[in-house]
This record gives sequence, structure tokens and C-alpha cells, in this order.
Amino acid sequence: MKPKVIDLFAGVGGMSLGFEKAGFDVVLANEYDESIAEAYKKNHSSTKMVVGDITKLDLDETFGKYNGKIDVIIGGPPCQGFSQKGQRKSIKDERNFLFKYYIKVVELVRPKYFVMENVPNLLTTEKGYFRHEIEELFRELGYENLSTGVLNASDYGVPQNRRRTVIIGKLGGVAPDLPKTKNKTVTIWDAISDLAFLESGEGTEEQSYINKAESEYQKLLRGDCKVLHNHVATKHSDLALKRLKMIPPNAGKEVLPPEHITKSIYSGTWTRMRKDEISVTITTRFDTPSSGKFTHPYLNRAITVREAARIQSFPDDFVFTGKKGSQMKQVGNAVPPLLAQAVAECIMEDIKETKNEQTK
Repeated sequence: MKPKVIDLFAGVGGMSLGFEKAGFDVVLANEYDESIAEAYKKNHSSTKMVVGDITKLDLDETFGKYNGKIDVIIGGPPCQGFSQKGQRKSIKDERNFLFKYYIKVVELVRPKYFVMENVPNLLTTEKGYFRHEIEELFRELGYENLSTGVLNASDYGVPQNRRRTVIIGKLGGVAPDLPKTKNKTVTIWDAISDLAFLESGEGTEEQSYINKAESEYQKLLRGDCKVLHNHVATKHSDLALKRLKMIPPNAGKEVLPPEHITKSIYSGTWTRMRKDEISVTITTRFDTPSSGKFTHPYLNRAITVREAARIQSFPDDFVFTGKKGSQMKQVGNAVPPLLAQAVAECIMEDIKETKNEQTK
């Protein structure tokens, strides 16, 4: 029987997918955004999805019935406090309240393990105050020896510089170590070079592959998929296209004349991705050249939802649904599945070792 998982703050299910690939059964998930929850359900048909704001759910009724029946709780509760400077803010402060709900569900369910992911600042904000308080709250619940650190998705086969704090806890025991890095860099071109070379405004939600897979990474993400989904290029304005045509490969706004320099606050604005590098962190606005380094290495457009999904390590049979704004949130806010899978494999190995010790 597969170990069972609950995914909180699930989004479209990047973490769920990673755990599924590692051999877990995700039995329950919670997501408050209805359009994102619909996309989750399309891609995780065997998981029960609870659509709703966790702060308004009856936690006992929703999660209490799973007490003692769940192996792992996963999720990344948002917390605005980690980016706020100045006065010290407690995890018990209402402004950072979403953590309380994650911890309350852990308390109700008593899983054998939990995995919490968050921004890297979680460990350092207020000189580690948040980190120490979180550790104390979990210690009170019996998760005493945590594994904590910052992982970069690029170290686990994801073609992207994406750093996340990961905390693993084990009930009544020492948590398994964080996954070791895999010394193989996957580049942007390894991820997207086989996808159709669409111009601005071209593409459909479903289309045929026109090129063969060119890298092992592309073969992995294609799998047995016969239809390419979500490869639709943004229709840029005439002014945007005029600017993009001035920018050669491996260049950015430094080549633009002064009248075309915008006041964007984003790093990498009007800069092409370099095909032999890894990507910057994929955000929820990767369809706009002014919002970051999301311009195609050669074509005069920003990357598509499918190209962003490839860079996030989602397989091609994972379909993003709803309006484009929702699709971009689904991709941009997700935990890369390959990163989640690496974490999940550490826990699976620990489960097997624990079982072996118990049968001796």
C-alpha cells in the first residue's frame, strides 16, 4: 500500500506530482482559488480536493478524520512577515496566521512526517526568530529533530534558479536528511528547443508536436504524450515588438535607445534568456518582457505557458486550464515537481528503512 499524503496550500499540485512520482498516494488537497483547484483536479483525478479558504474551514471536520491515517503532510503556507523589516513579528501574530493553520492540521492528523516549503527568508528574517519559533511549535507536537535548509531546484535537474526553504519533520524521530544535489545541469535550451517556434500571437491550446525531442530532459517530460498543450504565444503590442526586434540573442535593454528604456522595477526586464544557461525564477508574469528575463532566446516574444512549465519541470501531459492569468499563476507559484520528487524520495527511503528495522 502506498504511503498517504495530504497537500495543503496545494496550488496546481507541483508538490503533489513530485510525491506521486516517488510512489506516494495524495489522498486529500486544499486550495482556495477555484480556477487553480479545477486545474489541480484535472491533473490529480484520484485526489479529493477541498476547495476553500483554510481559515474558514472546520479543521476538525475536514482533517480530524485522517488522524493516524496519513504518512506525510506537505505544503507551503504563505507568510508576508518574512519580507517585512523592522519590528519583530511572531508566528502567533495574526498577520502571519496561515502558518497556524498548517501547524493545526499537523496537530490534528499527526502524520509520521511533514514537509514545509517556503521562501529562503524564512530562515534568516529577524535574525532567525521565525525559524526558531516554528521549530519550537513543531517540537511541542513531537517533531523534535528537523532537517532544514535552502534547496535550489537547479541542483535537482530543473533548468531554473529557484531557491526554496524546505523543512522536514518526523514524529518521534530524527527527520531524514535533505536530498543530495544531482550534479547535472539542464539548460533552457535542453528544456524548450523542441517546441514549435511560434511568433507573437501564434499557437493554440492543443496542437501536434512538429519536432522530435532533442534532449533527455525533453524525452522525460514528453513521456507518451501525443498532444502538446498550453503552447500559445502572447500577442505583444506593436511597440513591444519594435523593441524586441532590436534585441539580438544574449542581449537585453542595454542595446535599446534611450527612448525605449522603460521604468520597470524588475531585474532582467527586456532581456533575452540565454539558451545555454538556466532560467531565472519563473514568476506569475512570465508572459511580459518588461516583468523579467522571460523573452525567448531568439523569437520576438515572451515564453509560453508550456515553455514556462517545461522550465518548472512539469511533464507535457500536465494540462493547465482556465484563463491565461490563472494558468500563469498555476505555473509560476508551483513547486517544481522534480524538486518535490527529490524530497519525497528521501522520505520514502526513510519509511522503508524504518519498516526494515521494525521487522528485524
